[in-house]
Amino acid sequence: MVRGRRDGIVIAGGGLAGCLAAMALARFRPDVPFLIVEEGERFGGERYRLFADADLDDDQRDLVSPLVSERWAGFYLAFPGYSRKLRDEMSGIAAGELHAEMVASLDPKHYRLGTKVVAVRDDALVLDGGETIKAEGAIDARGAANLSTLELLYETSVEREYRLPAPHRVDRPVLIDANVDQAGGLRFMRCVPLAEDRLLVADVAISERAQADEQAGARLEDYMAARGWRTEAVTAERSIVRPLPMGGDFSAFWRLGGARVAKLGLRGGFVHPATGATIADAARNALLLADQKDFSGAALHDLFAAEARRLWSKRDHLRAITAALAAEAPEQRRSLAESLARLDPGLIARLRADRLGLLDRRRLQKTLKGG
Repeated sequence: MVRGRRDGIVIAGGGLAGCLAAMALARFRPDVPFLIVEEGERFGGERYRLFADADLDDDQRDLVSPLVSERWAGFYLAFPGYSRKLRDEMSGIAAGELHAEMVASLDPKHYRLGTKVVAVRDDALVLDGGETIKAEGAIDARGAANLSTLELLYETSVEREYRLPAPHRVDRPVLIDANVDQAGGLRFMRCVPLAEDRLLVADVAISERAQADEQAGARLEDYMAARGWRTEAVTAERSIVRPLPMGGDFSAFWRLGGARVAKLGLRGGFVHPATGATIADAARNALLLADQKDFSGAALHDLFAAEARRLWSKRDHLRAITAALAAEAPEQRRSLAESLARLDPGLIARLRADRLGLLDRRRLQKTLKGG
């Protein structure tokens, strides 16, 4: 897209939401010029993404499927004295897969890496150094910005990828292993088998704290030792923070960072309030964008602002889960999480996929009240 032209779309931010939007345009709307601008040297960051296949509908899975690097027949949940295996199929997107797919599937004229965006207008990106890239419409997908108008808990995690000298024998992801010390709030380990001798292990906490604490690395080493897993090498390590909304002024949040600018991903509040997942919203919004006829900044803003408001209103029952955790004393939060883990498998799947029916909501409310 040539600087100064006013056709097509410019997208700020090459995370999951921005990349899926660009992929959908490239696949379904080759008639629409676009440019995606990412500050880093790679798209998608370095985190590993795990999701249940049922979280997505058929069209969304089709969009995401080129990114998937691992699949499993289900997952485990474990608490003191209680564990279960659920059969919902899971998929994983390895760090680097998003970047590889973007570079392989997009014409180089459609992206710029290593370029910082300092401001997004409804029809332009302003780059560090003063360059302005104009278009018919612009989208801000740079990640979470000012969250001060929202009431939040946070899921913080430190995850490491380990190479082991022998098979670890984990056959599917362990989404929650809460057989660990609960100091500071709900805490658990998450294990994802990447190969028979490679394992991703994350120390995860859900609390009011927005940063992982300095003891996470030591807890990971203790957990590996307790499970009898000798380590040959740590091949990657990263810290991740995901906001879990439970209330607040969502309209004010959406106005922050540009009252008339279209926003995707965490920048637009597109997140599952109970799990912190963003992939379903990112895929849905990417397909909405590809179906759009009017790509003016005002039309894009109205499209995604309306979708954000719709989901915020619909998800009050999901925010209630986060609010219930926040209301518990930190040392009691594991008990509530276990009560949720004991729900009917179908209900758990529908909760994760944001497809709860009326009876599901009533059962969820009863569980949150201790029934």
